[in-house]
This record gives sequence, C-alpha cells and structure tokens, in this order.
Amino acid sequence: MHLKLKPGRMKFAIIAAGEGSRLREEGVQQPKPLVKINGEHLIDRLIRVFLDCNAEEIVVICNDLTTLVSQHLQLLSDQGLEGTSAPLKFIVKSTPSSMHSFYELSTMLDDAPFVLTTVDTIFQEEEFKAYVEAFERVVADGNDGLMGVTDYIDDEKPLYVGTDQAMNITGFYDDNVANCTYISGGIYGLTPSSLSTLNACVQRGESRMRNFQRALVSDGQKLKAHRFSKVLDIDHASDIEKAEGFLRRDATKDMSR
Repeated sequence: MHLKLKPGRMKFAIIAAGEGSRLREEGVQQPKPLVKINGEHLIDRLIRVFLDCNAEEIVVICNDLTTLVSQHLQLLSDQGLEGTSAPLKFIVKSTPSSMHSFYELSTMLDDAPFVLTTVDTIFQEEEFKAYVEAFERVVADGNDGLMGVTDYIDDEKPLYVGTDQAMNITGFYDDNVANCTYISGGIYGLTPSSLSTLNACVQRGESRMRNFQRALVSDGQKLKAHRFSKVLDIDHASDIEKAEGFLRRDATKDMSR
C-alpha cells in the first residue's frame, strides 16, 4: 500500500558518515564533508542547493569518529547557512555501510518524497533543479522513484542501469551485461514506499546500496531514470581539482555533453 502524500512536500537526505580514509591517505586532512570545492564545504554546498530547491527538511547522518563535522552541523542548525535558516536535523552515528546510514535516516523520511545522496556527489546545480522538478512530476504520475543516471563513466566500480525507451528502469548490473547506456549517479529520489524494501534488505544482512536498488526492482517499485550530463564523486585528492574545474562556469561549456 502506498502512503497518501501531501502535494508539494519534499525532503532531502545526506549520507556523510564515511571515514574518507583514501583522502586522508593522500594527504587531505579535513573530514570529507568539510573538504572545500571552490571555497565551499561539500556539506554546505549540498545544503545550499537543497534550500534552493525549497527543502521542507534536510536530514544528515555523520559518523562519531570526529567531532568536527557534528560541530559544524550544530552550528548550521543554530545559525543557519550564511544567514539563511536551514531546516536541518542530523544523527551522529558510525555505521558499517551507506545502506545502514540510509536505514538510520529512514525514520525521518517516512512521510514525504525525498532525495538522498552522499556528501561527495558533485553535479551541476541547474541539472539538479531540473531533476527535482522531474521527480515531483514522476511522483504525481504514480511512480515510486526517479534515479539520477549519467552516461559519463568515471567510477572505479560503476553500477549500470538498464532502461527502456521511456526511461523506465529495468535493472541494475555490476557489469554491462545488458548493454546499458547509463550508470548510477548516486542520486536517489524515492517515496516512503521504498522503505519497506530497505528494511527487508537490512534484515537480510545486505550492506550495499546497489543491492537495495536491485531489490526495489524485484519488489515491483516503479522507477524511472533521469539523465545528468556528469556526476562526480570525491574519492581521491585528485578528484577535488577535477570537481572544481567541472563546476566553474567558464568550464561548463567544455564539460557538458
């Protein structure tokens, strides 16, 4: 049974609980959420973009291994972001995987459509706003989710996304066995109906977000795909400079495809 949702409500969620061990090994001392891209913390950038998309609420999970991130989130909660009040809630807890981080956030996401991403997901803001608008239309049309995808592959272990001509998602694959055009961009627009699938995955001992996505398809969730030109992650120190170049306005024309 699908929950009857009030129109116009939208939540956003950020998984910021990773340890950033690869960045630290490569000399980046800041916790990943506080890494700066063009002078802006990763976590601040996402919150700013979400506020621009009229976020009703923004929920975040960070780990308990360092107090710097939780202190920063508390400051944002108390003082807002650059003078703008932020409807922010956060959990401080270390988890074994991104799926478990999502599970910890899920109790705050059970009453409205939501967009979930990890803290290091880099995209063009204009494309993200178009995606949120498309997600609202997809939900209004009775679908269960809209996944951000891209045909730009710069991932060590991409998750391939099968789609039909109408951009309905037909499957998720570790290898491109289905001749897929797209890979997952790690941007998940979902309705609360997805949370029963998440709970079942956790109960089965699953720990990877890609297995959760496969389970959504197996459970009959109606998912559509939305194309981004590029989506980048910050996994290595070299990715910081790459992301800065991607986001600079003077590089947009060369980077877009």
